[in-house]
Amino acid sequence: MPPAMKTETPVIEISHVSTRFGAAVVHADVSLSVQRGEVFAIAGGNGCGKSTLLREILGLLTPSSGSIRLFGVDSRLLEEYDGRAIHRRFGVMFQHGALFSSLTLEENVVVPLREHTTLSPRLLRDIVAAKISMVGLPPDSAAKYPSELSGGMRRRAALARAIVMDPELLFLDEPTAGLDPMIAAGFDDLVLSLKGLLGLTVVMVTHDLDSLWRIANRVAVLGNGKVLGVGTMQELSQSEDPVIREYFHGPRGRAASEQAAWNVRGRET
Repeated sequence: MPPAMKTETPVIEISHVSTRFGAAVVHADVSLSVQRGEVFAIAGGNGCGKSTLLREILGLLTPSSGSIRLFGVDSRLLEEYDGRAIHRRFGVMFQHGALFSSLTLEENVVVPLREHTTLSPRLLRDIVAAKISMVGLPPDSAAKYPSELSGGMRRRAALARAIVMDPELLFLDEPTAGLDPMIAAGFDDLVLSLKGLLGLTVVMVTHDLDSLWRIANRVAVLGNGKVLGVGTMQELSQSEDPVIREYFHGPRGRAASEQAAWNVRGRET
């Protein structure tokens, strides 16, 4: 990581977060930070609290204890500080896209603009058309309903909605879950392209090991209510922690690692 990146205030700071639902402990003591300009992934097995942590970062849930700072502002103070100003600085692509089924693609993408701006209808149409094009969808898809789009197209439509406000920070919740491997790889390439084009910081929750190897700069692995390790995929694949080793060295982990190595060799030839 470049030295300059380390000196900046983290985009996200999570300090000693604990989360309990009754007697169930989801997070016992979670601390991590996300630096500007990186693709940071939160990974781990089912039930490790990945999506719960994402909802806490977004302010949709309040942790039992600890603190979460977004752009330097404590998430618990967003209402006092003017939470809308902070919310405009990030975009979210929820799991499976979460598009409104009764709205066309164009009507879905324009929702954040209508909520947060007073732009003219013509300018709204121009911005939405530009974002739809930016995610690789054809112009005629704007008039289609989610049920008329393929799974991959729905993810791209949801991504267009997530970036329509030109955010600094993009959250992706299981962005490639259920997609064909080739379509998932194309989506990963799109995320990297948009990151460079828009100067995004990307935080994604995923169990897709192929995606982790392809696009993540750093990965935090959750398990047993805490962060078991944070680092590059190469660093984590050499961890001695038994949970991380099982995650990375099982059949799926080995296949993803071999595919990543093959991709690197292909780029070098």
